[in-house]
Amino acid sequence: MQIEPSNTPQPNNPLHGIKLIDILEYLVTKHGWEELGQEINIRCFTHEPSINSSLKFLRKTQWAREKVEKLYLYSIQK
Repeated sequence: MQIEPSNTPQPNNPLHGIKLIDILEYLVTKHGWEELGQEINIRCFTHEPSINSSLKFLRKTQWAREKVEKLYLYSIQK
């Protein structure tokens, strides 16, 4: 049996439908790598940062991804 993905809106999830790469690109554009590394002190932001290395790390590290998502939500509400 094949399970179809649900296309149901999730009103209580403000990140629904937003890709991690879009979040990261927004934050880098708005804050820059240096400020991003000060806000969230993780090595992929402070030492030779790149979108690809950051995505790889954030996909494997839930606590870091949660911090990035929280900063994104804070940034778009301002």
